[in-house]
Amino acid sequence: MTTLDTTLLAEMFKMLGDPSRLRILLVIMDAPIHVGDIAERTGLTPSLVSHHLRLLRAARFVKAERQGRHMAYELHDHHITSIIQDMASHLGEEDNI
Repeated sequence: MTTLDTTLLAEMFKMLGDPSRLRILLVIMDAPIHVGDIAERTGLTPSLVSHHLRLLRAARFVKAERQGRHMAYELHDHHITSIIQDMASHLGEEDNI
């Protein structure tokens, strides 16, 4: 892995380090969803959700599809789900030391 790759990977993990962004990703894991619904389910304001979604889209964590007048957001691909699920499983493991 190159230095650039390591830097990019670290930046991706930083994206997951923000609790608000992580909550948004957890909500989006269920199904494509609109900004207002994400805001309602996370307790964040719609403007803050939109801000985080812009960052998450730029980092290719989420993608958007127009549904009428609104955009529905979903995870970019299965890798994002796997990362989150693997880390959650890791949290639940007991140390056998």
